[in-house]
Amino acid sequence: HCNFEFDLCGWKQDENDDFDWHLRTSSPAKLGTGPATDHTLQEPSGHYIFIKNSFFQLPGQKSRISSPALSRKNKNCKVREGAVIIFYYHMYGAHIGSLIIYQRTTLKHEKILLNLTGNQGNFWQRKALTLSGDGDEDFQVVFEGVAGEGPKDGIALDDLTFSREC
Repeated sequence: HCNFEFDLCGWKQDENDDFDWHLRTSSPAKLGTGPATDHTLQEPSGHYIFIKNSFFQLPGQKSRISSPALSRKNKNCKVREGAVIIFYYHMYGAHIGSLIIYQRTTLKHEKILLNLTGNQGNFWQRKALTLSGDGDEDFQVVFEGVAGEGPKDGIALDDLTFSREC
């Protein structure tokens, strides 16, 4: 489980993307560029990760962050056992980009679990995704934010949780 209150909890920025996810709070100076509070504490001082469209990113540029590796050797972390990732996202703005969630194996094979594009509303939304496949290859979950065209629009993530089986 990661609520981003202290750090990235082992989640890693990809080195081959265009820009990074940032740990941040909802200070009053930042209102209008993301959620008014985090999801965990429901307080402006609470933390989450965020990408913001800006003049430094071109539409279509990508930011990726990856989970720690999850082992398929753990017999309980199988699809038939109902292994899931639960998370909260906030995507608000007229020119928001996309949020794409992948499951990536250690051999770098990627499968899209979810693709959200455009304004999803000015509130935190919960999503639970079933982790796919039942092979023996270890895997990661990757969150990819794709920049849109609005300089104040952004994507936020909070409370990323893998089911206890994993």
